[in-house]
Amino acid sequence: MSVRRLAKVQPESFAFSKATMTKAQWWIKKYPDDRKQSAVIPILWLVQKQEGWVSEPALRAIAELLGMAYIRVLEVATFYTMFMLEPVGSAALIQVCGTTPCMLRGAGDLMKVCKDRIGPKQTLSADGKFYWEEVECLGACVNAPMAMVNDYYHEDLTAADMNQIIDDFAADKTPKPGPYVDRVNSAPEGGAQTLLDPKLYDGSAAVKITKLPNSDPAPEKAPA
Repeated sequence: MSVRRLAKVQPESFAFSKATMTKAQWWIKKYPDDRKQSAVIPILWLVQKQEGWVSEPALRAIAELLGMAYIRVLEVATFYTMFMLEPVGSAALIQVCGTTPCMLRGAGDLMKVCKDRIGPKQTLSADGKFYWEEVECLGACVNAPMAMVNDYYHEDLTAADMNQIIDDFAADKTPKPGPYVDRVNSAPEGGAQTLLDPKLYDGSAAVKITKLPNSDPAPEKAPA
């Protein structure tokens, strides 16, 4: 794993929104008073949902809220790659899977589109709307190649699909997530290929057993 550092340019301050603080307190109450530091991961996530990323002032605010050392919060934020440590696009954060199944199925083409349209990976676009990065396996190998855009998976993608996704977000549209081919979730393209006969699963062809094999009682032994 590469070294993860905080962005060089940081905001002067951070403040929890009312909604974020309400949810943070809900998480804190899940733990005993002397274990409230256990809420650090969900609260980091709440902050990221509020701001789009996790800044240094936000880390200090979380540390103060939970009564823990700042360095402990920093350790968590830098360890888990789901936490963004620099500003991301206001329209879309695009995370392209670069693990083997996706690479074999064309992830390189998706990354080229991102490089051409947005810039080098882990770079904010000139208009501030887009940020993209290559990530490790996102667990949708059957639907390779795929990318996570903001909170949702976009799967079975081509370079043309990625271009359209960027165009849609640039136009303040929200493209529909999921597979970009004719299939449902991870089902075969075009529909099911097995268990096509309803008799195999609707019970109509079930064999009625009236007597279990070897169910007769064992004969009694004659007295010695």
